[in-house]
Amino acid sequence: MSDLKSVLGEAVEAAFAAIGAPPELGRVTPSDRPDLADFQSNGALAAAKRLGKNPREIATAVAAQLAGDPRLASVEIAGPGFINLKLGDAALSDRSNVIAADPRAGAETVAHARKVIVDYGGPNVAKPMHVGHLRASIIGESIKRLYRFRGDEVIGDAHFGDWGYQMGLLIGAVMDENPEIRAFVEVLNELPEPLGDTEFFLADDPRATVFDTVSLADLDRLYPEAAAKGKSDTDYRDRARKITAALQTKQPGYYALWQRFRDVTRVALERDFHALGVDFDWWKGESDVEHLITPMVAELDAKGLLVDDQGARIIRVAKEGDKRELPPLLVVSSEGSAMYGTTDLATILDRKQAFGPDLVIYCVDQRQADHFEIVFRAAYQAGYAAEGQLEHIGFGTMNGTDGKPFKTREGGVLKLNDMIEMTRTKARERLHEAGLGEDLTPGEFEDIAGKVAVAALKFADLQNFRGTSYVFDLDRFTSFEGKTGPYLLYQAVRVKSLLRRASDEGAQAGPVTVSEPAERDLVLTLDAFDAALTEAYDKKAPNALAEHAYRLSQAFSKFYAACPIMQSEPATKASRLTLAATTLRQLELALDLLGISTPERM
Repeated sequence: MSDLKSVLGEAVEAAFAAIGAPPELGRVTPSDRPDLADFQSNGALAAAKRLGKNPREIATAVAAQLAGDPRLASVEIAGPGFINLKLGDAALSDRSNVIAADPRAGAETVAHARKVIVDYGGPNVAKPMHVGHLRASIIGESIKRLYRFRGDEVIGDAHFGDWGYQMGLLIGAVMDENPEIRAFVEVLNELPEPLGDTEFFLADDPRATVFDTVSLADLDRLYPEAAAKGKSDTDYRDRARKITAALQTKQPGYYALWQRFRDVTRVALERDFHALGVDFDWWKGESDVEHLITPMVAELDAKGLLVDDQGARIIRVAKEGDKRELPPLLVVSSEGSAMYGTTDLATILDRKQAFGPDLVIYCVDQRQADHFEIVFRAAYQAGYAAEGQLEHIGFGTMNGTDGKPFKTREGGVLKLNDMIEMTRTKARERLHEAGLGEDLTPGEFEDIAGKVAVAALKFADLQNFRGTSYVFDLDRFTSFEGKTGPYLLYQAVRVKSLLRRASDEGAQAGPVTVSEPAERDLVLTLDAFDAALTEAYDKKAPNALAEHAYRLSQAFSKFYAACPIMQSEPATKASRLTLAATTLRQLELALDLLGISTPERM
């Protein structure tokens, strides 16, 4: 099942070949002038140079080859040799009926499925998520869904930051602030055996309840103070590094306190991710590969990759011809602890052993590009991945209306949960302003307000190419007019309302027969779904899919205004109800791939 552009492309390529021109020059694209044609081919200009002929002469010869094609209503030559192609109504009718009968609404699957891991989210234990985590979560979730929909076997991994230097800083800071916690940690540290994941036996010790006093708000307050002190106070920094090294050997007191950090953070993370419609197959963190690090370091050493450097151990990754100087990967610090890059390298090894991925996509801030380049090169040297199996897809920043990274009015970093609540509040206001939801129960209204808020947040982000920064304007993005998520939801709900009315009146959908210009435009837009999916998949760029969803909504709106449905005679009504139902199915598929759920009504 191929889209119309592909089918026409094959026909035009055959026509070019028939006149002795390279067939690949017969590439077909959507017309730049949809008022004149549906598709166009500009290959005659390139063919003229190769064959030494006039481009209009070549275009005329190609048009003659296509003259008998029953799918085409017209083939015309424009300008110096552009070939304009207009489909016949019968071809559009046939294609729309194929899409209507397809549960995937015209979407194809990849020819060769792959095993893919998408690493996104990336929250840190002991810190609430902030707006900086929003883009990773939204983009990564969409890419996971897109790749799975196209037929790949996909695992989404949150990959928590829970095992590095920041943990040593926080453990020290909490002990400094609370003498009872310090005392109990020191008692535990005297235990002869380390605490393992299944050996946390403190539930029956009343002293362990002191850990319950540590909240996520405490950790969020203490970390900036500890991080700043670690930069200015050498002794404080060295102590944090030693605690980190001891934690990584599961020294009982430090490990038990760390478990409290992890557990209290997980509750908040799951709340925020759930509110965004984001989910993971693996909730793994850096600590999950701790058991691999010692044997991995030994293996790297045996392969001759480790180099001693001022008491630390590194892997040099610089290559001749590099345009910028890349520092080495620090594998073991001078204090003997594993570093951020070490756990990333061990994670690559863990994923290879557990899943054997053909591709691992890292959806992380563009500012981490050099870090991933260093880690990937080390992984390739070690044989943990083949060249090209690891790919970092970066993204820009979400900025405020002042053009600077989004901040609170006080100038601080806005917590993600606060942003979600702020957007939900605005969604409630917009629903009331539009006179929507007045006949709903309070529970239904809140559910819809939540969906509108998520649609506003996600579409505001995903309509942009991920590599660019964008300005988040809450007033504009929560509007039910314009290129926004709420507008798309409203269009979907309008189609649902129409179909319910048709069902209540006993009207049945039937075969599509295209005749009106607005019907033609709608079918051509429905036909472009697979092309949008292919572009989003190949470029790992959901904005192509977001653009299609918006164009589809616009095409349906024009169709709805120009082509009466319920007032039409039976055959026309049946045809247009099929077009409406097909539009809804495709729109909901597209929105779901963007991570957006549609309500049944408003």
